Amino acid sequence: MSPLSRGLTSRLQQLLTITPKTSSAPYIFISRFGTDSIVDGSEIEERESRIIEAKPGVMTRKSVRTGVVAVKCGMTAVWDKWGARIPTTVLWIDDNIVSQVKTVEKEGIFALQIGCGQKKEKHLTKPEVGHFRAQGVALKRKLREFPVTEDALLPVGTSVGVRHFVPGQYVDITGISRGKGFQGGMKRYGFKGMPASHGASLSHRSIGSTGQRDAPGKVFKGKKMPGRMGGKQRTVKNVWVYKIDPARNMMWVKGPVPGAEGNFVFIKDAVYDQLNDKSLLPFPTYFAAEDEETSEMEPLVADLGEEDPYMMAD
Repeated sequence: MSPLSRGLTSRLQQLLTITPKTSSAPYIFISRFGTDSIVDGSEIEERESRIIEAKPGVMTRKSVRTGVVAVKCGMTAVWDKWGARIPTTVLWIDDNIVSQVKTVEKEGIFALQIGCGQKKEKHLTKPEVGHFRAQGVALKRKLREFPVTEDALLPVGTSVGVRHFVPGQYVDITGISRGKGFQGGMKRYGFKGMPASHGASLSHRSIGSTGQRDAPGKVFKGKKMPGRMGGKQRTVKNVWVYKIDPARNMMWVKGPVPGAEGNFVFIKDAVYDQLNDKSLLPFPTYFAAEDEETSEMEPLVADLGEEDPYMMAD
């Protein structure tokens, strides 16, 4: 018998001979957020019976809400009440629901898994189908996990719509940038290029010297050179929400957003707290009233004030 087999056998015998304590809960050594501590087993049993309710709460300065998964529809232009043109990107929040709740007691973090869209069972793998069946939710096309604070947890199956955001607030949007293939230094980094007049033969768009002769006689790592461009995850911060349409679950944000039309993007509150008035944000999300008809609601536009910001003061 090998030493590994003898070690496994002895370990199994030790586990079988251990008698559980019935008088008091055992003490368990756990690691939480990188800090080691010893807690009573009875406390863990109480935490496992956590009750998560879908009800409005009070948002504190340290509270972190969940984000949503949206589909980029394209760019357009809108005109405000003073006639100024605002370039915007249209995003569609397609049937977002909470598909899984992660807690410190089980997974070690507080997070919500959000599912977007719909997908047929034949287009999913068996582990994916088993995950949705275990959670008791519909089959989703895209999943994304958003870390949240304990007071921002939502039960499984809770719908998160476009009313989760408020016109006029700032958000961070993450997506996969457009892939442009293998490109040269001029297109990839904006290099000037070589001389375009006499004496430069077939090297007008070259990046030039890279090795610095004998000292150091090599190309340093990270040198800007031709290579694959785009197709990477990028985040645009402090994007202003101009308008939301609850009837169609769509929102308009100012400026460009990473990705091509039809790609998924992930939206969450801006990390800079001073930009958003947290008292105006629905917490942990927006809960519609029973008699509220979302299909009949008019689009909500950000408050631009009463004075034209483009007019020069006297």
